[in-house]
Amino acid sequence: MSLAGEQTGAVNECGCDGAVALAGSRSGDDRRNFVQSVDPGIRLLVCAVFCLVVVSLNSLAALSLALGIAALAVAAARQSLGTALRRMAALDGFMLMVLAMLPFSTPGEPLFSVAGLPASREGALLGTMILLKANVVVLMILALLSSMEPALLGRAMNRLRLPNKFVLLFLFTLRYIDVLGREYRRLRVAMKARGFRMRCDLHTWRSVGYLVGMLLVRSIERSERIVAAMRCRGFNGTFPALTENAPLSWRDGAFAGASVGVCLGLALVGIQ
Repeated sequence: MSLAGEQTGAVNECGCDGAVALAGSRSGDDRRNFVQSVDPGIRLLVCAVFCLVVVSLNSLAALSLALGIAALAVAAARQSLGTALRRMAALDGFMLMVLAMLPFSTPGEPLFSVAGLPASREGALLGTMILLKANVVVLMILALLSSMEPALLGRAMNRLRLPNKFVLLFLFTLRYIDVLGREYRRLRVAMKARGFRMRCDLHTWRSVGYLVGMLLVRSIERSERIVAAMRCRGFNGTFPALTENAPLSWRDGAFAGASVGVCLGLALVGIQ
């Protein structure tokens, strides 16, 4: 069953347009790489456990090993190297600005000084570990989850017995962020067509306020139409397609077993 959209039968306006195709998505994965052919619920669980283990590590050696494992996972998932580097660069640019003050605010053995302000070795080490953890988490999410469509990720969450309301809220949020983005762009084009240009004056701020207000009004109207359409189609709070899970295969077992071994190995290296 699909979520309904506009009053004129816009069933494809639903929050998870691809939900009706979930039953056959597994066969499509079989033609892809090994990582994408693994059950989405297993991939989500492995990603969560791996990230928790990485966040708990306090050893540079263990974190460096985890970074290598995450990079291998990205390569195994056949993700674009350029995309991975761009996302890491965006993250690192933000993290470096945030972590730049750690060496100067953390007490410890002086490493160097800037304008008479000493930077500690402990602060630099802490900043490096935080940066490594962030990069490892981003790479593993990119490897295991970025290839999932929203509906497939919703099915994975449902398989892990997450609350149904949370799964539905997640799917609707993903869908309607894009819908509202398109609505915002249409309103901006209409404003530009009427000669509006952004300036730092009262007229600009008033116009931006009208834009935000109109976006909220249209969002409420759209949500009311969608709720009415869903009720007309007998929506009972669940999507049957999200509960249709294929049986686990040898790939799933092998992937889960290897992942458990990797996480235990990282934990042991971190302890030493």
